[in-house]
Amino acid sequence: MAKVLNNFQDVFLNEARKTSTFVTIHLVNGFQVRGLVKGFDSYVIVLETDGKQMLVYKHAVTTITPIKPMLQISEDKE
Repeated sequence: MAKVLNNFQDVFLNEARKTSTFVTIHLVNGFQVRGLVKGFDSYVIVLETDGKQMLVYKHAVTTITPIKPMLQISEDKE
């Protein structure tokens, strides 16, 4: 049985990975890294940049910005 993606963080990162969308990851120390999301789990994001892979710990991330919009977010109207 496939794991169900049930939180927004996983949905966002998985969409970036599947669509090969370049992202900019802003870190708590002010640095920015750009690349493609190759994988992720509860603690880390694997980013490919300039042909090299980088392991970024999620606790060091403040913001992830895609180069283009990926998800259509709509309000649930009940």
